[in-house]
Amino acid sequence: MKKIALLLMIAVSSLSFAQTHFGVKAGYINSSLHLKESPDTLWEDYSDFKSNSFFYVGGFAEHFISNKLALQGELLFTQVGGKTKIDLYSIIGNELIQMGTVDAKLKYTQLQVPISAKYYLVDQFAISGGFNFAFNISTKADFDILGSGKIENARTLNVNPFLGAEYHITQNILADARYNFGFAYINKNGIDMRSRFFQIGLGYRFK
Repeated sequence: MKKIALLLMIAVSSLSFAQTHFGVKAGYINSSLHLKESPDTLWEDYSDFKSNSFFYVGGFAEHFISNKLALQGELLFTQVGGKTKIDLYSIIGNELIQMGTVDAKLKYTQLQVPISAKYYLVDQFAISGGFNFAFNISTKADFDILGSGKIENARTLNVNPFLGAEYHITQNILADARYNFGFAYINKNGIDMRSRFFQIGLGYRFK
């Protein structure tokens, strides 16, 4: 009987940890694009785009495996991209003459599905790591003189790792920050380009 009681206590204890919470979140993204430097590309002087500001909104589900460890899945709507200046040249006679510069902005509208493991160092503070599955649903290139158009060679799916931290201000309100590493190329072919971004935001976790 003692063994049965002990097993029941362990089972009940495990079930008490296996809780799932749902919530919503929104925040700010600081995104930049990085090009692979190559002497064969006209973009060699633009290996780092300037960062651009975007926002994200979505929901999440957090499932506790133990009192310290949890798994979290999210569905976020957001945009990433970057901006730069491109020099315009024209051949006049035998000379290459700079005619000016064009402001260029690249924007990728995405549905992101971050999957992470979270470890609570204390009740209010957790660190996390995982992978972000980003689906490009639309793309746009804006040029201040030349107009705008679609980025034709964008990949449908980009998968990149991320690290983050989360602080629970109250039982329901939380703040989190995360850095997404750009290891995978965002384009199918042509210029090798990676997207990296930092995000910070607030969330509300339902009881």
